Amino acid sequence: MKIALVSTFVPFIYGGARNIVEWLQAMLEKEGHQVERIYLPQIDVPDLLFQQMAALRWVDVSSADRVICFRPQAHLIQHPHKILWFIHHIRSFYDLWDNPLYRGCPDDEKHRGLRAALHEADTAALREAKHIFTNSRVVTERLKHFNGVDSEILYPPVFESERYHCREYNDEIVCICRLEHHKRQHLLVDAMEFTKTPVRLRLCGSSSSDGYPNELKRRMAELGVEDRVTLDYRWITEDEKVEYFADCLATAYLPEDEDSYGYPSVEASHASKAIITVTDSGGVLELVQDGVNGFIAEPTAQSLAMAMDKLYLDRALAATMGANALKRLDEIHISWSHVLKRLLA
Repeated sequence: MKIALVSTFVPFIYGGARNIVEWLQAMLEKEGHQVERIYLPQIDVPDLLFQQMAALRWVDVSSADRVICFRPQAHLIQHPHKILWFIHHIRSFYDLWDNPLYRGCPDDEKHRGLRAALHEADTAALREAKHIFTNSRVVTERLKHFNGVDSEILYPPVFESERYHCREYNDEIVCICRLEHHKRQHLLVDAMEFTKTPVRLRLCGSSSSDGYPNELKRRMAELGVEDRVTLDYRWITEDEKVEYFADCLATAYLPEDEDSYGYPSVEASHASKAIITVTDSGGVLELVQDGVNGFIAEPTAQSLAMAMDKLYLDRALAATMGANALKRLDEIHISWSHVLKRLLA
């Protein structure tokens, strides 16, 4: 089958939105399909929004037998057999509209009009699809709430999961993801002030700018926890991730109301490591069961510190939770065989 994978990207920003496309391509090609990957640049600037959307409507992929679309606004592509693996809206015009920190534009007549037009265009394009999959229950609920369309949850696996393994449980809580304010690494730094054990913290990842990493450094110095927190501000390779997860005590992932569980959570689960998250992290809560394969703390420094200390003081508990984290992946069908079965149905 000739399959076109269509998505958008922000130039020079790498992360899960590209991984889901590129990893699926590799798996489809392994099954003998002919795959073309098509990316168009997309930046969430209101005055350019509809020009970018119009460009997608003019892209001709009629030679493909099937089109699978991912990041917004790829769902505007036209094809008689369009399948969506919808990973999020342009959130500043949807669920983040009432949050001035993330909206990025004034709540005025012009931008309310843009928002209404966007919702209408999105809903029309979504209804063209033969089937809509999402990467989490959170996104499925948003599609129903904002666009009135039904969808099926299809959790994205990680590539070559067999690379991940458990070697030991050391003293470190590891957090591997982009260093951005909405990923809330600052809560983990703040928690180190309240820990009662010698537990350590390692924050790893690149960032869109130096602002937030520098803020983390200042906070570490203010709290006097620099000797127990490692800030590894750079792109972390796949091989390095395997090594960090193999040895760590547990992982932490606490984004603010994120669309999915985040690849680091699944990678850590494949390494049999427990996951620390918080009650308002969004899709992560679909993977983590409190007290079973990790801890769901309150989004406060004190609550996170308690979770860290529990794992440090009880390595048997850490190991049991890690084993449960690996089992959890099968329970909610996180596998490439399930993904291919549903996308190609």
